[in-house]
Amino acid sequence: MSKPVVLIAEELSPATIDALGPDFEIRTVDGTDRPALLSAIADSDAILVRSATKVDAEAIAAASRLKVVARAGVGLDNVDIKAATAAGVMVVNAPTSNIISAAELTVGHILSLARHIPAAHSSLAAGAWKRSSFTGTELFEKTVGIVGLGRIGALIAARLQGFGVTVVAYDPYVTPARAQQLGVTLLSLEDLLAQSDFVTIHMPKTPETTGMIGAEQFAIMKPTAYVVNVARGGLIDEEALFTALTTGEIAGAGLDVFTSEPPKQDGTAFPLLSLPNVVVTPHLGASTDEAQEKAGISVARSVKLALEGDLVPDAVNVAGGVIDPFVRPGIALVEQLGQVFSALAASALTSLDIEVRGELAAYDVSVYRLAALKGILSKIVSENVSYVNAPLFAEQRGIETRLIVEADSPLYRNITILRGTLSDGTVLTVAGTLAGTRMVPKIVGINGYEIEVPIEQHHLVMRYADRPGIVAIYGQKLGEAGINIAGLFVAQPDASGRALSVLTVDQPVPEEIFESMRTAVGADLFRQIEITED
Repeated sequence: MSKPVVLIAEELSPATIDALGPDFEIRTVDGTDRPALLSAIADSDAILVRSATKVDAEAIAAASRLKVVARAGVGLDNVDIKAATAAGVMVVNAPTSNIISAAELTVGHILSLARHIPAAHSSLAAGAWKRSSFTGTELFEKTVGIVGLGRIGALIAARLQGFGVTVVAYDPYVTPARAQQLGVTLLSLEDLLAQSDFVTIHMPKTPETTGMIGAEQFAIMKPTAYVVNVARGGLIDEEALFTALTTGEIAGAGLDVFTSEPPKQDGTAFPLLSLPNVVVTPHLGASTDEAQEKAGISVARSVKLALEGDLVPDAVNVAGGVIDPFVRPGIALVEQLGQVFSALAASALTSLDIEVRGELAAYDVSVYRLAALKGILSKIVSENVSYVNAPLFAEQRGIETRLIVEADSPLYRNITILRGTLSDGTVLTVAGTLAGTRMVPKIVGINGYEIEVPIEQHHLVMRYADRPGIVAIYGQKLGEAGINIAGLFVAQPDASGRALSVLTVDQPVPEEIFESMRTAVGADLFRQIEITED
């Protein structure tokens, strides 16, 4: 069997390749060479990128085998998440890999502005000795305003407090208790801008935050104040910033990110670069050896999980959250139950309840909803179905879902029941559990019939009027076709006198044999089930 192909589209740390291990075929391509990228991605199972490679709808459409796009970094501006989701492609990033590097670079920009370090270096390197031209300001007893008190903002607050500054912050999603824990005072954005000697912005880029620091905000700031952006290009209105810097509304700016990257290198096309009171760096927030290594290792591990058919807890386009080790073994079981459900359904599914009972009720089992939908839809949808797009396909088909969790489970430590209403008005139930210390996946119920059948690749399910000789009839038919019965369970007849047999066979039953058995047995339910794996 050939190994899954992992495409490396940009230079990544050697630790990334080491973390992938020997189970994958590693290929490389220059992600900025569009024709080469589209050709190379066509038969790739995963692609790893940084910020230069555009994984857009065109690239995703060209990649028939693609299962995961991994961005070795935080931002995902270069990945079309909507197109990936529709195609069932998982998108992962490394959201915590560069937070220390970004926080440290922010502090570096603040110090560079306060002490004019880049300008002083350039002057001295050019042969001048102009000490008086570069008189700076101390951070001690100054006020630093942090716009966005998330992980990076909190790290900056901790690092700056050693300078004896007052740290204030604006973040509508942070509680006063959390701010107090960080030694930070929460203010409105207007009050923060008015009071701060240094303002640093650490917000995500959204339609609401784009241009959030503009002419109106600069007018509020002190003329001695500095602004720093090491977060996302476009959070600061660059035209308004140029005006504020050239008219003396504020004293200076430190920029690591820009609305368009790279910015034009001549002063007329991008005038901020020509100003002496601006310190710029070429998007270096994540550019440390440590951050690159952490990012590469993080996404390599996510790629391994994705290509092994596992759910990646921190994938950006999968709802599931962190999965407890006690919950994880049941994911495959629920997906298999979904396949059984789909095979038994006589008409379209309109609503589905996923009932989880027993000890698992004490845990977050929301991932079971994804697993059930993936199992059911993989048998009825022509497109590739994954944990990513299964909810989207369900929504498109008008399938309503509920997750019901109850501690009560009289027969099993844990049991999962898929209970669905079909378009013909009937209700179908399939139940399963993981049995014993080996956690063997078993079907333990079908439409009220109590059974206990280990889940294998091939099963036959039949319901018929109970009478002597039925087992001999279908046993003879299968024997004549050379098909071995590996397991057999016959459930007790229900109130109508109909029994249910579930057979495990070692290969698919040919259509002509299948129809012959149906007729001979007189079954009103006769299904062949094939359990497939990714």
